[in-house]
Amino acid sequence: MSKYDPLAHFLERSAASEIWMTFEEIEGILGFPLPPSQTHRAWWSNNASNNVMTKAWLAAGYETEQVDIEGRKLVFRRVARVPGLREPGEGGKSAGVKQPRRNPLFGFMAGTFTIAPGTDLTAPADGEWADMAWGKSNQGHEDAA
Repeated sequence: MSKYDPLAHFLERSAASEIWMTFEEIEGILGFPLPPSQTHRAWWSNNASNNVMTKAWLAAGYETEQVDIEGRKLVFRRVARVPGLREPGEGGKSAGVKQPRRNPLFGFMAGTFTIAPGTDLTAPADGEWADMAWGKSNQGHEDAA
């Protein structure tokens, strides 16, 4: 259970595609003042690893837009729920935490080619490049000796 669950529940109950709110209205829903970091634009970003409150609005199916730090207002816009985030309102020991899923494209080329045993993938692709690289490198060391 997060202290930001009241905001998540408020957003979940709304059928609106956009919710215009002031920071004061958000604080009223939460029952406490927003932290000092709310004065930084990044705090209102939709990055799920940003902060606990971000996870609350994302899990409720909303993203922030038109954040006006000076005017202390913003818009919550309805979007699809973010996979892997806690679903507000779910109970239980795991508090509704979903298992993260891999992107469907992960490993999509697996098995489409093979690399011959003994192949050095760090070796230059062209022997001439190696000679040029080593030649320049060795010249510098020979001069120093």
